[in-house]
Amino acid sequence: MHRLATRTGLVKTIDRRLHLLKRHLPYHESDHVLNIAYNSLCGGTCLDDLELRRNDEVYLDALRTQRIPDPTTAGDFCRRFDEADVHMLMDAINQTRVGVWKAQTDDFFREALIDADGSIVETTGECKEGFGLSYDGRWGYHPLIVSLSNTGEPLYVVNRPGERPSHEEAPPVTWTVPRRCAGRRVFAKSPSAATRTFRRPRIWTAGTVRASASSSGTTPWPA
Repeated sequence: MHRLATRTGLVKTIDRRLHLLKRHLPYHESDHVLNIAYNSLCGGTCLDDLELRRNDEVYLDALRTQRIPDPTTAGDFCRRFDEADVHMLMDAINQTRVGVWKAQTDDFFREALIDADGSIVETTGECKEGFGLSYDGRWGYHPLIVSLSNTGEPLYVVNRPGERPSHEEAPPVTWTVPRRCAGRRVFAKSPSAATRTFRRPRIWTAGTVRASASSSGTTPWPA
């Protein structure tokens, strides 16, 4: 996974676009982001599990490093984020996707299906900021996940309390995603691109955003 992140340029893109640290001694922004991601991929459920990773010689050898950020350092990094920084990180990841998508065959560009739906994420914490009680009695969050349905890739995530309905904020977010996501340019440039579709709640077809079935009329694609 780390080799993939390096070969696709994800490491360099995160460092170039995300600026949260005044000095890089010894870690860069990408080190922190990937450290947390790899912890989850290895079965970690919280930042404290990073302590297991940093004392695992096999894990460190796989990353070809002598050390990784400890839980306290990782927590300090997470607290530096504001909403704009979160969007910047997601944009950096999506920018890297473009290079991967360009390696696909023409069939890949024929139709892009964008899904926007909620997913309940339960938390064991009792004092988490902004969490709520879901419809089935679980404490946690109900993030809105916007994904490329063709491949299952998450493009953007909007965090919400657990009691919020699944569709909340879906219309404005799905309207904004194609305009922000660099992938739109890739699909638009493909000679075989014919149809781009929003499953929920908008339909993106041949450069036009059409209203849902319950509405009428069309809306020009935003510049």
